[in-house]
Amino acid sequence: MDDSVTLKFGRFELQARQRRLLQDGDPVPVGTRAFDVLVALAERRDRVVTKAELLDLVWPGLVVEENNLQVQISTLRKLLGPQAIATIPGRGYQFTAALSDDDEAASPFKRRLAAILAADVAGYSRLMAADESATVVALDAARAVFREEIESRHGRVIDMAGDSVLAVFETATGAVAAALAVQQELDALTRRTPEDQRMRFRIGVHLGDVIQKSDGTIYGDGVNVAARLEQLAAAGGISVSDAVHGAVQGKVTAQFVDQGEQRVKNIDHPVRAFAVSFPGSIAAPPSGASGVIDLSLPHKPSIAVLPFAAMSGDLEQKFFADGVVEDIITALSRVRALFVIARNSSFAYEGKAVDVRQVGRELGVRYVLEGSVRRAADRVRITAQLIDATGGGHLWSEKYDRDLTDLFVLQDEITHDIVGVVAPQVLVAEMQRARRKDPQRLDAWEAAVRAQWHLAQLTREDNAEALRLAMKSAEQDPGDTAGLDIAAFAHIYDAVYGWSGSAGASFMAANQVARAAVSLDARDEVAQTALGATELFLGQHDSAMAHLHTAVALNPNFSWAHGNLGLGLALAGNGEEAVASLKEALRLSPIDRFTFLWINLLGFAMFLLGRDAEALDLAERSLRERPSYPGPYRIRAACLSRLGRMAEARTSIEQYLRLAPNASLRNLRAQAPLMRDADYERFAQALRQAGLPE
Repeated sequence: MDDSVTLKFGRFELQARQRRLLQDGDPVPVGTRAFDVLVALAERRDRVVTKAELLDLVWPGLVVEENNLQVQISTLRKLLGPQAIATIPGRGYQFTAALSDDDEAASPFKRRLAAILAADVAGYSRLMAADESATVVALDAARAVFREEIESRHGRVIDMAGDSVLAVFETATGAVAAALAVQQELDALTRRTPEDQRMRFRIGVHLGDVIQKSDGTIYGDGVNVAARLEQLAAAGGISVSDAVHGAVQGKVTAQFVDQGEQRVKNIDHPVRAFAVSFPGSIAAPPSGASGVIDLSLPHKPSIAVLPFAAMSGDLEQKFFADGVVEDIITALSRVRALFVIARNSSFAYEGKAVDVRQVGRELGVRYVLEGSVRRAADRVRITAQLIDATGGGHLWSEKYDRDLTDLFVLQDEITHDIVGVVAPQVLVAEMQRARRKDPQRLDAWEAAVRAQWHLAQLTREDNAEALRLAMKSAEQDPGDTAGLDIAAFAHIYDAVYGWSGSAGASFMAANQVARAAVSLDARDEVAQTALGATELFLGQHDSAMAHLHTAVALNPNFSWAHGNLGLGLALAGNGEEAVASLKEALRLSPIDRFTFLWINLLGFAMFLLGRDAEALDLAERSLRERPSYPGPYRIRAACLSRLGRMAEARTSIEQYLRLAPNASLRNLRAQAPLMRDADYERFAQALRQAGLPE
């Protein structure tokens, strides 16, 4: 909010520049911090503001307890009324007071909070090129559905130009209910239409500020965000903003799957998106590995370590807490008597209120560890509790207060106590092997923790930052492998996702960094995995497999070692072994943001085994997990080609080429270095028939 502009809501007027709040024209006493919180929320009223962001805006450079923020929010609600500021559970706060337009009475514009629905047709140009008349008829029928469902839920159609739809609602619930009804009805109407001729819409819904003209048209960031959310939705699917997700929870019959914070065009802040689905939806939510592998309890003790709560909104403390948890997971993973869920699946529950029994069912584990971290100056307090997820009973809890210099001793104590409860037969020697870091190198360790966080965001910008921080960590502590390990995977991601100018150069850089890490510590399973993965694509298959087998032997619970080993086995023609290894990767981390990768590779292994229908199902499952990832489109096309469904195969190749425009049969061997000529010819022939260019 420009501080030269006043904001009116109800009986109040906020004057940011003058630092005044008026009620019925009279000044209202309000504390400095409370005023700053109000301004911060008001100027970001089109979105949810996280607690961490508010703490940083109102108390810049200071470490304060979260309850200080809660006191200011409570003060403002007593002053302005409870409707002025909404709490979005697990996310933060949003300014929701209805704005007045008294000062704009003479103006043709009015600013207000509204729910905006934006939609367009996925693949509209392709449909028009194939059959203009049929496409126009289908579009008119779809427009009628949109208008009926929007108006029946007290919405108003703003525009239906071209293949797009723009509508505005008074409530987020009405907008989401309309979107769900539209997708269900359109799906029913087109169910008998051939797949490559079906008209599917993408829908985005946002709750934010709009400017409304006297003729009813709307403009503003709220409209822009809705349009960007639409682009994040799958064909036939719906994506909503964080504000909408918080407003409709429990009010609509649908599931919500966190798509994470997305950086979108022309919006200066990340947009947190949620995919919406309903029973029978083609845009069903990612369900991780459930349904692909057996999630019954393993024969040995199994545990998931959930993210520890940072008892402050300070981002530094969050990084610290995440690093502590990652080290505990790593330490437990090296205890062969335990089955330990991988970090990515555990962190899927970050920031959520969870039922540990549900966590146990979703991850297939008997025990869940949760806790909190509070860091102040040179002291740290860690609390932890171990819960039997099958019944919800508490087995063990402890509180640790230590000097920060004893951090790694503290982590060993926690890990040792957990093992004492879960697997008392484990030897002390196994615990000693889990201890790896020097307490004097905390700065380098923290740089590595931050790099790991950026790496997991899966964007070009975050990957570049992860690489920078990882190399900084390696420079600060040349004797530790953590920074080099992360740098190796950052280079691999640059190659795999097309973020570098040369995939080959990125693979070589990854190989060089991973080799350096292995030379420092040959017992580092992450380094062994990174080195093996790069060698698979550099044509050094035997050496790659040796490194990957070593990684599995060093840490049987490291999902990436099993996944990359599965890829190597598939490339060598050992399909059944590949399937077993890839299923083990999924079993170790069943709710992982990279689950789509292992499911796709499992489909590839099935294709090489001639099990085309199963491979097709897995490729489509992978696409539901990550529709922006090109690999599954290629596997899907090959399967459809082998099954004689050529129109669908050609459509899938077109989708693949849009994401990988330089792909061709000429570079297929480099991208899929199959060792058996028969496997390569089967794959290449299927793709050639589907339309992959020479």
